Amino acid sequence: MGPRPGNLVDPQDKELAPQRLCHGRQVGPNLREYPTGVAVRVTYRLATDNLASVAAEAAWAENMGYDAMSSNETAHDSFLPLALAATSTTRTTLETRVAIAFPRSPMVTAYLARDLQDLSEGRFRLGLGTQVKGHIQRRFSTEWEAPGPRLREYVQALKAIWNSWQTGEKLAYHGESYNFSLMTPFFDPGPSEYPAPEVFTAAVNAYNCQVAGEVSDGLMLHSLTSPEYVRQVVRPALDKGAQKAGRDSRALKITGGGFIITGPDRSSIRTMQAEVRRRIAFYASTRSYFPVLEAHGFQEIGQQLHEMSLKGQWAEMGELVSDEMLGAFSVSGEYDEIADKFVERYSGLLDEVSFTLVSEKQPEEAQMRKMVRRLQELD
Repeated sequence: MGPRPGNLVDPQDKELAPQRLCHGRQVGPNLREYPTGVAVRVTYRLATDNLASVAAEAAWAENMGYDAMSSNETAHDSFLPLALAATSTTRTTLETRVAIAFPRSPMVTAYLARDLQDLSEGRFRLGLGTQVKGHIQRRFSTEWEAPGPRLREYVQALKAIWNSWQTGEKLAYHGESYNFSLMTPFFDPGPSEYPAPEVFTAAVNAYNCQVAGEVSDGLMLHSLTSPEYVRQVVRPALDKGAQKAGRDSRALKITGGGFIITGPDRSSIRTMQAEVRRRIAFYASTRSYFPVLEAHGFQEIGQQLHEMSLKGQWAEMGELVSDEMLGAFSVSGEYDEIADKFVERYSGLLDEVSFTLVSEKQPEEAQMRKMVRRLQELD
């Protein structure tokens, strides 16, 4: 049950440029400070490459004390594993992290989410992402348009559809990208005994963080992130979006936490650091992540990695990730110290931690429970 690379979204709008950090030093105002003192929830990522084992794995994760579990969408569908997980769990939140929005009509997604919400008895959370232009056009053969405004409409349309089913009101959503006006009784599932699912949107740049503040219930961070970027870019943009929409940003959740590297000893940690360097290099080669790199002064490395990726030099790219860059985007520590080290960096910034270990070998169950419990106890 080793980890699988995440695949969160990477919007391209840059209407809100990130405030610059120079290797962790703030340049520019911080819009607000966020209180500490709120215990975090801990999320486990399911392995989705073998559907036959998902139900058992989900039951195991719930037994380990996790508060939620997620299903990503890289080489497999993100919804099917959660249907299986719903049958073997009773208390954990089940989330797509993330489902790619644009290849699916909001109507298709609305039905999927509604069915999973009913099956899980109200425990489903819909995590949505945009993906990048090349994948939308050439892998999904779908039209590409400005992803931020389109994602805003997508979430609004979902909520309009769910409201129509729940209340019987006429479906009437009209936007630039989506229009919905037909819902006949034959295709209407009717009201659910559970509330509409939470909708979280994934974001990297400031514009899409603002969109999350406007319409989403929370924001899913990408693995390539840092406490500085969350504090100086993500949080202020989320606040700005919430203020624009007349919402209380304190009610919005942020989930994520970057790469977590842990093991029983320093030797095993060094081995896993090599793998994380490769993952950082992979993500940093994508131009949609450049705002995160620029905030730390790594934009030149990002450009070099991008050029290497075009040449297919994937095996060599990890060598460009310095110790400083590794430290910016990951937290390292042995089993007994990783929770405290993580909280030292992210205290007060996250509501939920994606605690996925970068290793094919999991710790003993007693140790796993201890790490999860320690994260839950810390602010």
